[in-house]
Amino acid sequence: MKKRICVIFGGRSGEHEISIRSARTVLEQADPAKYELIPICIEEDGRWLGPADALMAFDEGTQAAFRRAHGEPERFGEGSTALAVIPELFGSGRIDAVFPVLHGTNGEDGTIQGLFEMADVAYVGCGMLASSCGMDKTVMKTLFRDAGLAQCDYVWFLRDEWNSNRDATAALVGEKIGFPCFVKPANLGSSVGVSKATDRESLDAAIELAAEYDRKIIVEEAVPMREIECAVMGNSDPRASLPGEYIIREAGKSFLDYTEKYAGTGNNEFVVPAPISEALVKKVQQMAVRAFKAIDGSGLARVDFFLRTDNGSLLVNEINTMPGLTDASGFPKMWQGTGSAFPDVIDELIRLGLERHEDKKRNKTSRL
Repeated sequence: MKKRICVIFGGRSGEHEISIRSARTVLEQADPAKYELIPICIEEDGRWLGPADALMAFDEGTQAAFRRAHGEPERFGEGSTALAVIPELFGSGRIDAVFPVLHGTNGEDGTIQGLFEMADVAYVGCGMLASSCGMDKTVMKTLFRDAGLAQCDYVWFLRDEWNSNRDATAALVGEKIGFPCFVKPANLGSSVGVSKATDRESLDAAIELAAEYDRKIIVEEAVPMREIECAVMGNSDPRASLPGEYIIREAGKSFLDYTEKYAGTGNNEFVVPAPISEALVKKVQQMAVRAFKAIDGSGLARVDFFLRTDNGSLLVNEINTMPGLTDASGFPKMWQGTGSAFPDVIDELIRLGLERHEDKKRNKTSRL
């Protein structure tokens, strides 16, 4: 019997469009012989769209392919609130699991995972704690430090601190980090709101940009490096893929911004396996699993590394608990390079979500 899987996508974060692209990949790659898919879209204004309206978020080709595989989508909760859609969706055991293909705030930060827990619904990916810790870079880095994982230097501060005393905050950055440095919103991904600062003027502009996306800003040292990534899947016994690397062709390009990652400019290529030694491949995989366990991860994640080109050291940069699943994303490419086609990856992710849910149901404390 087919499993009924609700694919929730969109969301209210700055990564709304990436979520739609990731969801399209899941809809196209999930085996229709195994799954009946129910798309639900969260609009940027917070409205939840039922299946018929949600399907309209995709191009005509994706819509037609979905109808051929799954038939005409149901119509309920048209342009409505979450409180109207959720009872229709979660009531009477009508779905087997949720695949929340949501990136960024209100989707990858434990918020919607708490909703699934309250509804007692199985879902793909990390739980509430791991999601929130993986989303907040300052908390994440604290857990990495306690796990003995090497990282670059960083400082963080609140938007209000910046607004109330810019000179003191800039002085802190200059003293602890120096230039050049990278300025990021603490709770976002896909390189949204990220800038490189080389002096006080560019630092001010970078902080202003990051503050548009989050109340907490993190500033990291810039190191000469190569960007290495590694995908992880599993629950209590996670495994790591072969690592991949973004090869940047454009001379002088210091980092991959949002456009470079997703617009298909042709200035970069993601190579799997990364052109590094076998010993370093094993080290990347071991550190990726340690990072995953450090935040109590489950299901899936992508761990990003800096391989310093000046001294050869390997630094953990961050973990992404719902990595991009688009045709340009590293997560599916790394598993493909490791020997797992993406339909098989989807099967495994759903299995892991169902396994975790059953384990929680057996846990007596979840019933107290």
